Amino acid sequence: MPEKENKSGKVVDLHILRRLFKFVKPYRGRFVFLVFLTLLVAVLAPVRPMLIQYTVDNHIALGDLQGLINMIILLVGLLVLQSIAQYAHTYQSGWIGQYVIRDIRIKLYDHLLKLRLKFFDRTAIGKLVTRNVSDVETLAEVFSQGVAAMAGDLLQLFFIVGAMLYIDWKLTLVCLSTLPLLLISTYIFKEKIKSAFTEVRNAVANLNSFVQEHITGMNIVQIFNSEEREYKKFQEINKEHKKANLRSVLYYSIYYPVAEVIQAAGIALLVWYGARGVMNHDLTLGILIEFIMFIQMFFRPIRLIADRFNTLQLGIVSTDRILKLLDNQDHIVNDGKVKPAKIAGEVSFENVWLAYDKEDYVLKDISFKVKPGETLALVGATGAGKSSVINLLNRFYDINKGSIKVDGIEIGEYDLNALRKNIGTVLQDVFLFSDSIYQNITLGDPTISRQKVMEAAELVGARKFIERLPEGFDFNVMERGATLSVGQRQLISFVRTMVYDPAIIVLDEATSSVDSETEELIQHAIENLMKGRTAIVIAHRLSTIQKADKILVLDKGEIKERGTHEELLALNGTYTQLYNMQYKELVK
Repeated sequence: MPEKENKSGKVVDLHILRRLFKFVKPYRGRFVFLVFLTLLVAVLAPVRPMLIQYTVDNHIALGDLQGLINMIILLVGLLVLQSIAQYAHTYQSGWIGQYVIRDIRIKLYDHLLKLRLKFFDRTAIGKLVTRNVSDVETLAEVFSQGVAAMAGDLLQLFFIVGAMLYIDWKLTLVCLSTLPLLLISTYIFKEKIKSAFTEVRNAVANLNSFVQEHITGMNIVQIFNSEEREYKKFQEINKEHKKANLRSVLYYSIYYPVAEVIQAAGIALLVWYGARGVMNHDLTLGILIEFIMFIQMFFRPIRLIADRFNTLQLGIVSTDRILKLLDNQDHIVNDGKVKPAKIAGEVSFENVWLAYDKEDYVLKDISFKVKPGETLALVGATGAGKSSVINLLNRFYDINKGSIKVDGIEIGEYDLNALRKNIGTVLQDVFLFSDSIYQNITLGDPTISRQKVMEAAELVGARKFIERLPEGFDFNVMERGATLSVGQRQLISFVRTMVYDPAIIVLDEATSSVDSETEELIQHAIENLMKGRTAIVIAHRLSTIQKADKILVLDKGEIKERGTHEELLALNGTYTQLYNMQYKELVK
């Protein structure tokens, strides 16, 4: 869905700026130094024209060679000082900007890690990537090209106008007579370029989203022979991107020549009026040259201020988006105090109700108990609520009503990290990062040794196939484990769970997409995983169901039947129907 630009209607939102500058507090010393440099650069700006005026009128006009040499040395020294001050100003503003966006990006990513899964269920990934990368990057320009640069420009204008008025107020009015035209054209340009930038940002967001989504789903595009259709869609999106950029190019190509003409007109008026004053001896040649330099220095920041202003506005929009995300408190409260090193593994659900969206309950009055070392199988059609049960145990979501206990203690009373450390979850859709097998198993945990990883792989039955790969455990599986088969990815996920030695195993058993040889390996791995542990299994295969101590048959969020495999078959009810439809062919 195309991303829309927020429009607050405010020229500059001071509240957002204040919140943004809270991130500058750790670098207040550098910021104070930046303010000093900004003031220094602005104060030095009118000094050079004034020195040149003095040189022309008091040394060149009088033929004072030694005085001229002294003034040249002084001017060179001034230029060196200005260059150093400008360099330090640019570097300091950039330095502060980079450190601030580093801190914001870290804070934002840390915040994302703590949000509930339901937030990610309803928020597009591309949108979150944009917030954490592009929007944060825009903030750097707020410091380097926005606030600091605008403040420097405005101060420079103030000191230049002050110097001009002090020297000759009539000449100053002549110089600035074309200023209203420049201000009007600058305002029109600012509004037009702001609109164009908004279109460009939206076009970039749409282009990125389309490319990301279709590269990820390229197999679907090719399976359904949709290459030509998707190519035409891409052409249209790319065309909109081109048009938006060309609009901004058009406005720039019009504005800068217009600004140059207005500035030239101002200089022409100055020369016409000033030349008469020089010839009538009402004005010195040095002052005329001084004012020509002043007017060039005055108009340059005026031309740039529209760009600065748009940079600042874009930064405020990005800041607003980031702050809204940071203000989202939809995260699981982790205020539990119970931190057991090991748990026995008893799990009980008591009258549990769950709704992802208001009163639309996906689990209704669910109650069951699993003793340590027992296996509970969950059976039911798609959408029956099986995955919701295992999501609740890990506190990926919080219940609306009822109680969930582990070893007789409410799961909310456990420290979240301690709880999840004792629950090993293996999902049907295995996600692997673009990294080595070893890193995908340990997830960067330095406490897990390579020896422990190898032992777990041996126990699960994955070590042989891993060691046959180039580089073995250091083999890079690429994005989402693309270089491995479905079964191999599943086995690695079992090893990943095994190295943490959890007391409770939550297993979305998935063997429907693998060959019979791999299925045997997976079944062997499942048996080793479940040995001596409490297991809650979403059952896809008959073998797991038959061995379960208890089976729950779910339908539309309710428990319809419960019992062992034989007890449920004897009921000749929902389980029997599922058995006949899904599992009978597997029994030989």
